[in-house]
Amino acid sequence: MIRRTAHAGHKNNSDDITITSSFATFYINPPHPLFAQPYSSVPAKWSTPRTSDWASFNFGGPAIGSFLEGPCFDGVGNLYVVDVPFGRIFRISTDKTWALLAKYDGCPNGLKCTPDGRIIVADNRLRLVEIGSDTGRVTVLVYFTDQGQSGLQEQSGSVYRWNQISGATERVLSNMPSPNGLVLAADGSRLFFAVTRSNAIWRAPFVPDGGVSKVGVFLNLSGGGGPDGVAVDAEGGLIVAQPGIAACQLIGFHHLV
Repeated sequence: MIRRTAHAGHKNNSDDITITSSFATFYINPPHPLFAQPYSSVPAKWSTPRTSDWASFNFGGPAIGSFLEGPCFDGVGNLYVVDVPFGRIFRISTDKTWALLAKYDGCPNGLKCTPDGRIIVADNRLRLVEIGSDTGRVTVLVYFTDQGQSGLQEQSGSVYRWNQISGATERVLSNMPSPNGLVLAADGSRLFFAVTRSNAIWRAPFVPDGGVSKVGVFLNLSGGGGPDGVAVDAEGGLIVAQPGIAACQLIGFHHLV
């Protein structure tokens, strides 16, 4: 039986949901949604619809103006995004002014601004590149395979790491259907990553030599096209971007959403 009751003086001024069974009764506070507002839009001069190989493969060929990914703020408030089909890196200043930082023959996806001011981009063709924040120069850092076009029909996706001591790129995990966004837990003890085509978040605990052990499913999701980007918030909760439902979910490490 499910019953909704209101409590006078409840600090969140919200109802509780009471779930009663023959075994136990649980009280669950309903989630409080946060509604996002548009931050900025691509200027018209950079959003003329046209075709690209990437759009043809992923969307069946329609002309598109852009497809933005990898949003990341730097230390002074500038927002950087990549335009996947047309190999562009944009910088959006604090006053919402757009600038084309770089355009190159690649397929950028994820982007990260490092504490020392570097801009690192994961590229589906060139693998890992650095973009000069002042010059827009593109420099290849590491070659490695990521998700590619893997899926349930071809589970060839892999996760790699770069060994800073040896300088070698090492494969940590393989045979996965489209590994995507990934993030370290707040204490650095394990890796969480989206496996998009399996519609799940996987967890990979680290062992002392830097390898992983007892890799498993942390959370199964449903609906949409599967999870994409992931991040960890200040309290250690996992944030999962789900483009198929146009939402981000905050997930505690005990699966409380």
